Amino acid sequence: MIISSNFNLDEPVKAEACLDDEQRVVFMEVIEESLRLSQRTHLFNWLQAGFQYLLAHEVMIFGIKSNETEDYDFEYFTSSRYFDETRFNEAIEREVGLVSQALHAWKKTAQPVLATNQMQANEFNQYSVINLPQASLKASEMGDFLAHGFGDNHTRISTFVVFGRLSKKISNNHSRVLELIMPHLHCALIRVTSNRSSVVQVSKSAKKITGRESEILQWVHMGKTNWEISTILDISPLTVKNHVQNILRKLDVQNRGQAAVKAAKLGLVKVRNN
Repeated sequence: MIISSNFNLDEPVKAEACLDDEQRVVFMEVIEESLRLSQRTHLFNWLQAGFQYLLAHEVMIFGIKSNETEDYDFEYFTSSRYFDETRFNEAIEREVGLVSQALHAWKKTAQPVLATNQMQANEFNQYSVINLPQASLKASEMGDFLAHGFGDNHTRISTFVVFGRLSKKISNNHSRVLELIMPHLHCALIRVTSNRSSVVQVSKSAKKITGRESEILQWVHMGKTNWEISTILDISPLTVKNHVQNILRKLDVQNRGQAAVKAAKLGLVKVRNN
């Protein structure tokens, strides 16, 4: 991964990076509508309405963390059948996931991050570019993507968002739009997720569960045995057993049943109603 940023404050912002008259009108409408968001369904519908005119996308990943935890609690919205739970878990994999790499770049500059293999980093100003392999972007089913955040280690609650499967070729206009809307999106995300205690109260140990462990935890919650999980995931039963032991330790529980109950309470698994 190559990270580059340009901080030439003497260079004026290019005209194409600013909102035109029609975009300004839509922007104000989007901001006004954001004040009424209180549920996840509201947020998804908001993202599919005027927001699409400003920043057309099919995948949104958002993370929230409190200043009491080290990691972000990530979720996603998608209107694409190609981006699924597996792609999501791969993207947020700690250190190596594409989202994690973008988050690392954003923490360095606190500026919008453009992830692509098609742009020369030294051509841009007021944002960072991470140069990722085209194969990785394609395999992620996100393609070129845009990321930004709000807050730092001293902020009580911080947010980080990623927009992928963009409808238009990624450009500096994307970063400008996201920079303008990020404070409002930050407030909306906090309101929408405020009813989940796990956003600010989940333990640090639980937050360190890896993507693979999360996948196995979901199957444990569904009552699958180690052998059944190994068959489903095409890995050895011993590997599953080791993952389960790590999960029990991280959740600070004694058995699989306790792990399933605690995971559901913390929102670490999807609860299916029969």
